[in-house]
Amino acid sequence: MEEVICNNTEHGNCGELNKEYIGKEVKLAGWIQKIRNLGAMTFIDLRDEFGITQIVINNNEKMQINKLTTEACISIEGKVIERSNKNEKLETGDVEVLVNKLQILGECEKVLPFEINTQQEVREDLRLEYRFLDLRNEKLHNNILLRSKILKTLRDKMDELNFTEIQTPILANSSPEGARDYLVPSRLNPGEFYALPQAPQQFKQLLMVSGFDKYYQIAPCFRDEDPRADRAPGEFYQLDFEMSFATQEEVFRVIEEVIPYTFKKFTNWKVDEGPFVRIPYKEAMEKYGIDKPDLRNPLIIQDVTKVFVNTEFNAFKDKTVKMIVVPDGAKQGRKFFDKMEEFAKTNEVGAKGLAWTKIDEEEQITGGISKFITQEVKQELEKKYGVKKNVAIFFIADEYLKAQKIAGLIRIELGKRLDLLEKEVYRFCFIVDFPMYELSDEGKIDFSHNPFSMPQGGLEELERRDPLEILAYQYDLVCNGYEMASGAVRNHSPEIMIKAFEIAGYTEEDIKQKFGALYNAFKYGTPPHAGAAPGVDRMIMLIADSQNIREIIAFPKNKKARDLLMRAPSEVSEQQLKDIHIK
Repeated sequence: MEEVICNNTEHGNCGELNKEYIGKEVKLAGWIQKIRNLGAMTFIDLRDEFGITQIVINNNEKMQINKLTTEACISIEGKVIERSNKNEKLETGDVEVLVNKLQILGECEKVLPFEINTQQEVREDLRLEYRFLDLRNEKLHNNILLRSKILKTLRDKMDELNFTEIQTPILANSSPEGARDYLVPSRLNPGEFYALPQAPQQFKQLLMVSGFDKYYQIAPCFRDEDPRADRAPGEFYQLDFEMSFATQEEVFRVIEEVIPYTFKKFTNWKVDEGPFVRIPYKEAMEKYGIDKPDLRNPLIIQDVTKVFVNTEFNAFKDKTVKMIVVPDGAKQGRKFFDKMEEFAKTNEVGAKGLAWTKIDEEEQITGGISKFITQEVKQELEKKYGVKKNVAIFFIADEYLKAQKIAGLIRIELGKRLDLLEKEVYRFCFIVDFPMYELSDEGKIDFSHNPFSMPQGGLEELERRDPLEILAYQYDLVCNGYEMASGAVRNHSPEIMIKAFEIAGYTEEDIKQKFGALYNAFKYGTPPHAGAAPGVDRMIMLIADSQNIREIIAFPKNKKARDLLMRAPSEVSEQQLKDIHIK
């Protein structure tokens, strides 16, 4: 042969060929994407990870054409010639290969479970069962390649910022950190269990006690939680990092350096630059009804409870009343408002109803609860809340916290249905000043976020203030309505730790038992430290513009946390159970 295209392999890449190779002998290998048998001549689209090349077979009988099927793996040798009918959609569309030798490397079943590179919908569980085929799909395949590039970029950037990569154990101890643990029985220690770490939280803090200045790792985390479109069941990965002698703002600066850099490298969308907007938790709940607001949505929630103190509308009496004003919303017909009310009454939202009205071009109040909007109320809405003409107004009335939540969900839905979200942009913000404690469903005081966080004001605040009023140095990074990172300035004082856990109902003995390593380590010269953990899977999902986190994971579990490819979880033998002392 005059020349063989090589790329560190014996074969060339199907995506490399162009006019420069016309007249040269080449060797390619890949999968058959399409076969067009025209009798005397057969055309095949040969695909590998790098692209597609059209190959031409003139001698069908000699080349065993009858044995070829789509998705079979083959190797060919032949001469590159110019195509008479060029394909502008292909990088290699100017040329084709006239085959003189063909070898079948791996045969394929004639009937596939599903067509791989088509737009037709395929049931997800079937795709997951045959994930090795599903991953040949160009979009999905590229998502996994993108994931690899993003992980390398994150590592390179953290190395550039002088962070040290350190691996922490996968077999760890069970500790109460917000979700159910995955437990692993010990063969050598009968009746005792390891737990897979929900996060490397205690280890990262112990590394700071150990004198490491800045730590990071792409850490696997294991939580027995219900799956969602944006949450993979069982396991996920985060860019875990911690810094000694660091403040909240110093952690923010690292995030503002790493995250926009990574996003801009892999997208042509507009990306917010640091410093990101800081929104206190209380303000976020008031304005957006949620602690992970999508800032692409221009709608704002306003509290108008005082405006309706003397209302005759029974649904508003003795309730917190929230208002969402939709500019240019007066043009919407009755059907739109009815559909929004239906949405509000779904189990997901939980509202008893959704009150609304419109102010038209002539500034007349029409529709919905217009008869309860007196001139006095209208004037107050205009004067104090900037309500103008040509708007639709939605009111949510309920108990305070429930009204916040419902209004938040209504805001999100209005943004979607009215197509109000800013396009092709990543909007970031930090939610700060989280409450240290909250009431559980049982009415018990519990940690609202991370139990290892430093309370604002330290020990003095813990001793004198109502627990539900204490704020913590806790923060979340939010992007386009998704929580993308969580972190805190850590509590590094044994005295503060004991008091903080005491308020949540734990004794010092409980701390020694559940967090013994930290409790002990904090007595030996612990530096102040802080950190965060951006979610890698969610970051990749956003950059890939995917609505489903399973689309950026090579071998994900399904909605019931089952691995349909490897058939896990599954039953095990009696002997295996006996070995780990389980009946």
